[in-house]
Amino acid sequence: MPLDNTLESILDLARWAPSGDNTQPWRFQIIDARHIVVHGFDTRDHCVYDLDGHPSQISLGALLESMALAASARGMHMHAARRLAMPDTQPTFDIAFELAPQPADPLAAYIMQRSVQRRALSTHALTAPEKSALAASLPDHYQVLWLEGLGKRMATARLMFNNAKLRLTMPEAHQVHSAVIEWNARFSEDRIPDQALGVDPMTVKLMRWIMQSWRRVEFFNTYLAGTLVPRIQMDLIPGLACAAHFVLVADVRPRSIDDYVAAGRAMQRFWLTATQLGLQVQPEMTPLIFARYVREKRDFSKTSGMHERAAVLAAQCVRLIGEDNSERAVFMGRIGAGAPAAARSTRRALKQLIVPHAA
Repeated sequence: MPLDNTLESILDLARWAPSGDNTQPWRFQIIDARHIVVHGFDTRDHCVYDLDGHPSQISLGALLESMALAASARGMHMHAARRLAMPDTQPTFDIAFELAPQPADPLAAYIMQRSVQRRALSTHALTAPEKSALAASLPDHYQVLWLEGLGKRMATARLMFNNAKLRLTMPEAHQVHSAVIEWNARFSEDRIPDQALGVDPMTVKLMRWIMQSWRRVEFFNTYLAGTLVPRIQMDLIPGLACAAHFVLVADVRPRSIDDYVAAGRAMQRFWLTATQLGLQVQPEMTPLIFARYVREKRDFSKTSGMHERAAVLAAQCVRLIGEDNSERAVFMGRIGAGAPAAARSTRRALKQLIVPHAA
């Protein structure tokens, strides 16, 4: 059926929600002018980072929160109910909108403006009002753990630098990286443009050539310290050049789809509040993901030595944020003042995200 103008404007804004590697794991089915179905999916079958689909479920939570914010800006209230009979790999939500005269949530104005900034940020500490506003943006049952000050920033940068070596020397990760980067691009509708990676043009050219085959990657990693320059530019320098790192922690360890969807809604409010404050954010999720692989004794690579290396990194992560926080953490990132990203992932056009309504 044709899109209602109000519904179209809500979906057109909500589709700018963040998702891992710009996968946009959602499609919209229009039932009528005030009822849609969100068909979610995950990438666990081919993406080593999407452990049990939980990162994709966090993205779906960000989408639902964005949808609720967009609805509020149009005098509507959104209600979401997950279809419990659907498989975990296909989280599906019935979404209903109803008129609800109330002030628009001011965060709606920042949905499109929010982006990932992978380059250096200001090292000036966050102010007390900024930290208070960010903490207040989180719903009940979530809190923010700050990793600030030069010592914590250095420790976190070291963790990210070491974690990047695991990612860049593992064939399972290479498969993902090769698929999600769009080369010679400032913007990308369905991937990450190479100009947004945070490395200099010479390194981009070298990365593009090396990543054409795993054999080249292995050769450069073995004989030419091939991971060193990308890790310095993408992990070490940004890890130091920021105001702080942060971890969003749930009161109770997340276990279900609903737990991770709720975490995604909390994360989106935090990130949009940062944008409202003129701050930039970059997610740093891989330490949490590989720490969980290790904690649950899960396989993630057939390459010798990767599990041992991940165990060392998991221990490093635990020393940094604590064992209990490591188990309850739902999101991690770095934050600071700085210019918005000049290159970024955009989104698929709304018409590409709409699926037919079954008869």
